[in-house]
Amino acid sequence: MKLLYARTSPYVRKVLVLAHETGQAESIEIVPVAAVPTERNPDTVGHNPLGKVPTLVLDDGTALFDSRVICEYLDARSAGPRLFPDGEARWDALARQALADGLLDAALLLRYERVLRPATARWDAWEAGQVAKIAGALDRIEATLAGPASALDIGAVATTCALGYLDFRFPDLGWRTGRPDAAAWYEAFGQRPSMQRTAPED
Repeated sequence: MKLLYARTSPYVRKVLVLAHETGQAESIEIVPVAAVPTERNPDTVGHNPLGKVPTLVLDDGTALFDSRVICEYLDARSAGPRLFPDGEARWDALARQALADGLLDAALLLRYERVLRPATARWDAWEAGQVAKIAGALDRIEATLAGPASALDIGAVATTCALGYLDFRFPDLGWRTGRPDAAAWYEAFGQRPSMQRTAPED
């Protein structure tokens, strides 16, 4: 398997954390590709018409995307730990993953607005709207954290990767302020080897 990859992508990180936690990281070849939303990279588009990372290319040439699909695929083939629980716990884990991914969607739009859009074309109300989404997601995370930092499922992985992205790209947002439970949970979960090995780099 080959994973089309960008080191700074929090969605790629989510896939890699799951791969490490399920003992599959060594079986995935990492293929770095340029991922810029304003440019279509033919190396990526050839496998994924959306041109996004992560994209997982299987040995038979089948391409899987996005991170949610890739994570579930890897989890299904895991011979060891499983991060997608069964029964009622599954819906809770998927809901927490969706919340974390929604936070990331807003954060990436905010990043593009600040970094890629020309200063003369920036829209303050758009930026404020994305910041409000991030704050709302953070407040829900603070209010609904379930279980200790040792609990491991796809919701926990997605949440930690989302909070890590805020540290990486938006330290000015100060997401820990007023959210002591989330801050303590993140600090503990972030000590896992899978998190340490996948920390983003510019």
